[in-house]
Amino acid sequence: MRQRPVRKSGTCKLALLAVLAFAVFSTLVAPAQAQFTLTKISTDTFTNPDSQHATEVEPDTFGFGNTIVSAFQVGRIYSGGGADIGFATSTDGGRTWTSGSLPGLTVNYNHGTFSAASDAAVVYDAAHGVWMICTLPIGNNDVVAVSRSQDGLIWDNPVMVTNINADKNWITCDNTPTSPFYGHCYVEWDSPANGDLVYMSTSTDGGLSWGPAKNTADTLFGIGGQPLVQPNGTVVVPIVSFNSGGMAAFSSTNGGSSWNKSVNIASITQHGEAGGLRSAGLPTARVDGAGNVFVVWSDCRFRSGCKANDLVMSTSSNGTKWSPVARIPMVPVSSPVDLFIPGLGVDPATSGGSAHLALTTYAYANTNCSFSTCKLYVGFTVSGNGGRTWTAGKVLAGPMSLSWLPNTFSGYMVADYLGTSFVNGNPFGVFAVAKPPSGGKFDQAMYTTKQPLVVSANEPTYSSALEKPIPGVKSDKPKPKYYDLDGEYPIPPSKKALKNLRKSAKK
Repeated sequence: MRQRPVRKSGTCKLALLAVLAFAVFSTLVAPAQAQFTLTKISTDTFTNPDSQHATEVEPDTFGFGNTIVSAFQVGRIYSGGGADIGFATSTDGGRTWTSGSLPGLTVNYNHGTFSAASDAAVVYDAAHGVWMICTLPIGNNDVVAVSRSQDGLIWDNPVMVTNINADKNWITCDNTPTSPFYGHCYVEWDSPANGDLVYMSTSTDGGLSWGPAKNTADTLFGIGGQPLVQPNGTVVVPIVSFNSGGMAAFSSTNGGSSWNKSVNIASITQHGEAGGLRSAGLPTARVDGAGNVFVVWSDCRFRSGCKANDLVMSTSSNGTKWSPVARIPMVPVSSPVDLFIPGLGVDPATSGGSAHLALTTYAYANTNCSFSTCKLYVGFTVSGNGGRTWTAGKVLAGPMSLSWLPNTFSGYMVADYLGTSFVNGNPFGVFAVAKPPSGGKFDQAMYTTKQPLVVSANEPTYSSALEKPIPGVKSDKPKPKYYDLDGEYPIPPSKKALKNLRKSAKK
């Protein structure tokens, strides 16, 4: 079924000029780039021999008050992680930025001891007035750490959260003063050495110390969890579940003392991106001011033959009952555009049917491409009504050739996830943009826009309410060979090994 426009003003023809379709890029790119001016907010200045310089990948962001903090890998290493974790901070609502590197983390900067670092995630703890960047230090054993800052500019040496082998960590804090668990912060990770067993740890002192690692009541195995806190203190963690093979969520209602059994959100049906691009298929999730949880991922269930991905969304008010999967209509279902690696932002000052959402994403103009012909773009869409309707997709950056990107064990890389955050009601995205290499180095750095990601009041919007998934659509992605994204732990462990892992987790 075709996407159906909800016209605020203007004509359908004018609205369709804004879609991310190959045939209209000549009309789309110039107006979008004129409206949104890109600002480089960081660059790789490291010189260590094991990195691919100059590269930056995989940003997350968090906004609070007038401040936005972004964190990302700097100097991507083929075998995993970067030379260090970089940060870029704006204390004036996105107008100006200051960048630097986290101290005491890797051997490449300020007396660190780990060989590399990865998987940066950012949060602010309002109760203790502390910014935190959660990272994955890489060495003989990949662990989880948290770096703290009072202002988002000067950072302390990292605090270790766990020495359990880890991957794809994330962090959140309870910032609602009326919550019974105000000031609790929560870190999630999975352990590839243990079959991607999922763990949670809690801090009540602003990240200075962390409690014991705990599993869910059903011993969940999964990856890519993003914990979120509702105003009543309930923590909801959307995640890719290996128990069910789909998108799931689990929760805690007692401040992280224990974690409930996971519930299924939906199946996952994904198209494999062309050209050897690294695209992990991880979810992005945020919560609005009333506690409604939004989770978005890439999925091909609305495309005939699973030939390309759309971005799809499910929502929940309590973390246990979830809405049916809805397509986000950035492009028509007949479009050749392939959408992947989304980064969702939700304005915490809005909620329900008036919630403001902003979504950045990477895209191919034409899904039927190869390493030498694929053209990579960064695009975005916004919704002012809780996701009922969305603007057509607009281009922020591109086209980029895959040869401009650093290579990894899992493919050519811009990110496994993206960060989009609101500050003073204005959404900003941070994303990696690559340009042609020169002088024996890459030219891939972190960018944002000078202007917030807002559109004109008369911008046409679109609904997918009448669209239905196509029956029988199956993923065309090959089965993964490894639990982690850097090729260290092969799949699958035996049934006996999984049984033993579950037993050991319950001890």
